[in-house]
Amino acid sequence: MPSDLHGGLLAAPGGGDPFDRHLFACAIAVAFDGSGEPLTRGLGLSPEDLAALIGRYFPHSPGLLSGLSRRDDPLAPEEPDLRALLLDFRTHGLLEEVWLAHIIARRSLGSNHLWQDLGLTGRDDLSRLMRRHFLGLAELNHRDMKWKKFFYRELCQREGVVICKSPNCEVCTDAALCFGAEDGPSLLTDTALSQTRQCSGSSAKIS
Repeated sequence: MPSDLHGGLLAAPGGGDPFDRHLFACAIAVAFDGSGEPLTRGLGLSPEDLAALIGRYFPHSPGLLSGLSRRDDPLAPEEPDLRALLLDFRTHGLLEEVWLAHIIARRSLGSNHLWQDLGLTGRDDLSRLMRRHFLGLAELNHRDMKWKKFFYRELCQREGVVICKSPNCEVCTDAALCFGAEDGPSLLTDTALSQTRQCSGSSAKIS
């Protein structure tokens, strides 16, 4: 991975579990897009939660806390429901799982594969995240449906809404849309998006 914000965060001393630190570094790096928007908006976290996350995992990057808004309203009607779905399946009852539920719900509103909008290196990272922190929900996705499709299907089922065209996946003409490959570049690679250039220019200021 290039020498960008993600790499700077991981290189600096910090605490917490290494894999969780990687997850948060990826999400921060991809949300730090140079638009001037505070990280609270990109991650769906309150200023208090973001400060706690930075303090635990990236204490040497206080610049990440600049320009925070005092509140962060949902960006879509389904965001609170998605967050609640994830929180219902917390594996360990950790504060990290609260932070991840907020981040996943916010980043699920993006237009790319969810693993890309989380800044991860591949879909395997997202599946590992789900098995680690939201195991019960991961086990419900035993057919390995695309995560964003799976989340929205679960929300619809909770509301008693039928969204599938067929009674089962085997005879559905849209099966490839739900179970197809989620290939593509990480949004933190050199050639993927301009975020990398923005992050590279900012890493010296905040790492």
